[in-house]
Amino acid sequence: MQKSIDQINERIRDGNARVVTAEEMPRIVADLGEKKALAEVDVVTTGTFGAMCSSGAFLNFGHADPPIRMERVWLNDVEAYGGLAAVDAYIGATQQSTTREENYGGAHVIEDFISGRSVELRAISRGTDCYPRRTITTELLLENLNQAIMCNPRNGYQRYNAASNTTDRILHTYMGMLLPGCGNITYSGSGLLNPISNDPRFRRIGSGVPAFLGGAPGMVIGEGTQASPGSGFGTLMVTADMKRMNPEFIRAATMTGYGVTLYIGLGIPIPVLDLETVRSTAVRDEDIWVDVIDYGIPTRSRPSLSKVNYAQLKSGVVELRGEEVRTSPLSSFRRARVVAEELKLWIQGGKMTLALPTRRIDSEKISQPMHETVQGPRVLEIMDRRVIAIGEGEAIRTAAQKLLKGETNHLPVINEQGVLVGIVTTYDISKAVVNPAKGPLVKDIMKRKVITTTSEEPVDIAVQKLERYNISALPVVDREFRVIGMLTAMDLGKLFGGRWLK
Repeated sequence: MQKSIDQINERIRDGNARVVTAEEMPRIVADLGEKKALAEVDVVTTGTFGAMCSSGAFLNFGHADPPIRMERVWLNDVEAYGGLAAVDAYIGATQQSTTREENYGGAHVIEDFISGRSVELRAISRGTDCYPRRTITTELLLENLNQAIMCNPRNGYQRYNAASNTTDRILHTYMGMLLPGCGNITYSGSGLLNPISNDPRFRRIGSGVPAFLGGAPGMVIGEGTQASPGSGFGTLMVTADMKRMNPEFIRAATMTGYGVTLYIGLGIPIPVLDLETVRSTAVRDEDIWVDVIDYGIPTRSRPSLSKVNYAQLKSGVVELRGEEVRTSPLSSFRRARVVAEELKLWIQGGKMTLALPTRRIDSEKISQPMHETVQGPRVLEIMDRRVIAIGEGEAIRTAAQKLLKGETNHLPVINEQGVLVGIVTTYDISKAVVNPAKGPLVKDIMKRKVITTTSEEPVDIAVQKLERYNISALPVVDREFRVIGMLTAMDLGKLFGGRWLK
């Protein structure tokens, strides 16, 4: 048995369509079976409400008198991209204010407009014969704009990996605050309510399909940027008119230590045309698995600590490394429910009919990493290969003599096997001379917690360590934790004076 999109739209117009949310569908299929569910249900509505950083809006301000070609544009001190046309601009949600920095950004400008608040426009221009004006400042409401079209390059992730942190310090990420020692797990996404989770092969979601976006009727443009549906991480590019949006479904936010983002309500109705659609919309949280990724590893390919499903994540506790670890969502499942229910009411009331994709999204596509023709500098290229170390059992006086030679201000401390066990600096020696009570040996005064780097580590990450821990040198160690070099602030001068800045 199959149904057509025309049949479903006719039922919607007649007020006879059976519409259910994706949260209701698994129980219906379990109770009725797939064939009866196909006959019974016409539309399944989905919803998600979470941080969607890759969002923004095209704005047209209209021409001033005398006219100006706005080359640089600021909205409440948030710079928008003005390289489109004379009085058009695109404001990105994550762009930060030039004055308030991460406390205010493009997301807040968008929310202010939709909430009916006034926004200050400032723009400058070099002036031309046809656009003689050079500066303009004015207050604008959303109603003053000719167009305000939200156009989000990447929304509605099919699923998100969960996040944890194996390091000994707090990490601030786009996955929220991660406590040290895997002290918590954060996750995002609405699981069984998520649009793409209900159509993973993109049979019903694609270009031209209607959508609920920020409380307004919108549309799927096509695949989102960085879409990787072949690996379970599909995304969507979506659009809607900001003038029809509801501030209930738009929230600007700041993630501490990361920056500005925009929470958006997104929902897509799925027409139930065949048994495959019934099966895909009967997905449960238990069926959607993700990795718990270690964000303590600062590389693109972070290791997975475990695999969990959304049912486990939503339970509030997940077992990780033999311990129970609390989980917390970055998105709102409660608001996702509201989105799906609101969309359900729209369709039941005949406010939205459905459409099939005018262009299909490739469900096998896998996103690729950046093609880098020039690799960033590694520690290996600028480190000092001369290793001046000292044994942990040697006298402090011996350490002082090595430091006084002026070849180094940091002495890695090694044990009898040559393994790094600590570090001493000129400051440590000075304190030991003033207060000799701790003992006569290097092991009595050394710092046992040593921040290190490796020869293959990118210099950017090594510099971040120096800044974070307020230190001026890093021992470079191999896999056996033997010291093979030192990286100091002076060594970084080689980088700034060399070819890497060209």
